[in-house]
Formats: sequence, C-alpha cells, structure tokens
Amino acid sequence: MKLLAYPLTILYLIAFGLTLLVFHPILWISHRVFGYTALQNSVNVLQFCLLRCLNILGTRFTYNNPYPLPKNTPIIIVSNHQSMYDISPIIWFMREVHPKFISKLELGKGIPSVSYNLRHGGSALIDRKNARQSIKAINDFSTFINEKKYAAVIFPEGTRSKTGEPKPFQRRGLQTLIKNLPDAYIIPLTINNSWKTLRYGKFPMGLGAHITLTAHKPINLATFTATTDELIDQVEQTVKQSINS
Repeated sequence: MKLLAYPLTILYLIAFGLTLLVFHPILWISHRVFGYTALQNSVNVLQFCLLRCLNILGTRFTYNNPYPLPKNTPIIIVSNHQSMYDISPIIWFMREVHPKFISKLELGKGIPSVSYNLRHGGSALIDRKNARQSIKAINDFSTFINEKKYAAVIFPEGTRSKTGEPKPFQRRGLQTLIKNLPDAYIIPLTINNSWKTLRYGKFPMGLGAHITLTAHKPINLATFTATTDELIDQVEQTVKQSINS
C-alpha cells in the first residue's frame, strides 16, 4: 500500500497545485468584479474540486448532520483538528452557513487561492506572537460574524493532532467568541480520520482514509444557563466522545 502511495501522491500534488493555481484568478475576478457572493460561490466550487483531488488517494468523505443548521443567526463551530484536510470538507458540507476561520497570520500570504480567500473572504488572521493583535483580530472577526450571521470555525486544540488523539482545549479564543457572540448557536463538530492522510508524513500521503464529519446538536447560548467554563466542558466532551481511537 505504501509503495502505491508514492505515484498517487505525485498525481494528487499535481492536481492539487493546478487546482489552486487555476482558481486563484477566478477568486480574484469574482471578488473584484462581482463581490462577496460570487467570491463565496467560487470558494465553494474550489473546495468541491479539492475534495475530488483527494479522491485520487482513495479518500472518502461522509457528513453526518441529523440536526438542521440554524439559520439567520451567528454560529460558532467548535471542532477537533486532525490535519489541513479538515478545512475543505467543513467549507463544502457546511457551506450554507458560510464558515469562516481563525487562522495563523502566515497563511494569509504565499498560497494561491487559499491566502486570497483568507484575506478577503471574512476569516481572521492572528499573530500568535502578538496577543494584542490576536485579540483585536478576534474581536473584529466576532463583529463581522454577528453582523452577517455567518459561522465562525474554531479549533480549540490550537494545533493539529497527528495521530487523531485529541489535545486539551485551549479556552481563551473560544471564551472570547462566546463573550462577543451571546446570541450565537454553538455546533460541536467531530472530525475523524483526516490524520490518516498524513500517516506517513507529507510524502507519501496515506491512502484510503474515510474522513467523517459529525455535527452534534446545536446549543443556543441565549438559553444556556450554566457558566462559560461548564459550557466549554460540555462542548469539549461532546466533540471528543465521538472521536475514534
């Protein structure tokens, strides 16, 4: 299986790179000429194409959501984080609520399509070495999410889990979002098996991963009576109890 992974990874990387290069001018034109809606539609199509690129590696995707996504209200999607391949399925499968990310500042430049969308699509870029900048960026991000009634995506583990084993939640960013978005709904989201795409490292990539996303019952902050810490404890437990060991 690993021997087969070498040529398939090369094929995937070619397809992945070409997709980002082709879509970069499409995103630029969509945004500059037609505005946000066109940009978002182009971004969604980009994510669909990136998922198809992963199919080259035998990667499959399943999205489980027995609960309707809340409409016309800000949302906070709280997810575990296993690899960079968590991003595209979240954007594609939850596209109706316009997921926006809190990302590190370095991703905002140098990556075709990805960096452009992060800078212009409504996500927050934070400098992990600059607490003041990070707080301001998250506050501005919260205002944007609240006004537009979009979804903020946060990975409270902070860094990716390379083995699927969840890390403890770092609470500060989530606490800030909860404070700034008191009328939001929180959707706990569990991702499984995306770490397997990198089980051998970046090259070759892992084959045949079945990535699943499970959206749990939304929590209405306006009617939640416990403390913020108790809320985060509940969300963390909900996310982690569905992670496959």
